[in-house]
Amino acid sequence: MTKKITMQDIADHVGVSKFAVSKALSGKSGIKPETRDKIVQAAAQLGYRFITKEEPAAEEQPKAAAFGETDHRQVIVLVPNVRYQTRHSYYWGRIIEGVQLELEERGIGMILVTEHIRSQFANMINPRGVMGIIGVGVVSYQILLEIRNLGIPFVLIDHEDPLIPSDVLSMNNFEWMRRITHYLVGMGHRNLQFVGNLRYSRSFYDRWFGYRSMTEEHGLGVNQHEGLLTIRGDNRSEMTEALETILQELSRESRMPTAFACANDSIAMCVMTILARMNIRVPDEVSVTGFDDIKDAALSSPTLTTVHVHKRGMGVRAVEALLRRLEHPNSPKEKILLTGELVVRQSAGPKAAKA
Repeated sequence: MTKKITMQDIADHVGVSKFAVSKALSGKSGIKPETRDKIVQAAAQLGYRFITKEEPAAEEQPKAAAFGETDHRQVIVLVPNVRYQTRHSYYWGRIIEGVQLELEERGIGMILVTEHIRSQFANMINPRGVMGIIGVGVVSYQILLEIRNLGIPFVLIDHEDPLIPSDVLSMNNFEWMRRITHYLVGMGHRNLQFVGNLRYSRSFYDRWFGYRSMTEEHGLGVNQHEGLLTIRGDNRSEMTEALETILQELSRESRMPTAFACANDSIAMCVMTILARMNIRVPDEVSVTGFDDIKDAALSSPTLTTVHVHKRGMGVRAVEALLRRLEHPNSPKEKILLTGELVVRQSAGPKAAKA
């Protein structure tokens, strides 16, 4: 039988007291942020499952109140306002629209929380007036812990926490990055580069592994430029500036790939902008692909080959998952992967004969 991980195990691993571990995992103050991060990371690595209180057996757990028994038919949509993760983004905004439309269709109100939330999220809401919470994108461990302590059902979109199990919805990023990489390889490309910060989101991380899986399956050597996996920028201008240094370096060292597989469409369009400045023709000399199929992908020049993500559909499906959780509170947690579609446009073509 696998040994159950305890707080003492985590304390021994990190080199702190059991008391410090207890405070960190329960979200209490009085502990340095860097120490808290180490403890949470160690807990995830060791496989610790956080329980806020003694959990009764499934058959003993009280069933969530039926819809008509709640004080208000309201759902909180939690969108921490970080990076592009806002209601106005081409990607996240369409997901939120899907959530809103489905809630309206069912006669359920929506409370959109978009501010920077540092602490005491629990003080902002009345648990009796909320049916559930849908988290869109990255939601911090601290906030998820507070939601769990309040006993409010919640569903996460494109994010999951290793310590706090929940229902999760996301695009099948691994499989569809495999497919678009396979498309590039089928066009004759053998020298490829992935572009996207692996720490940006779970979806970027999964897309990188899908890319690696397919290149390895085709026996292609690993020649990845590490800088392209850590690239940063809060907007396209900053991203373009950061990427230009690396692409110029690849050109000087005669390491320019014949294709770039980008983690999303915005990155892909930054890459195409730089290649145009360098007088490198897309797709005649270098192919570029994106992911997400945002509105700009069909308007760029050349138009962008990408993977269409059913963003509104993801929002609709999240509402369905939340309502199912309310109806069946003791059923196993689910991870739902939505499929996509390969959208072939102008930015990807056969490998040039003299590439």
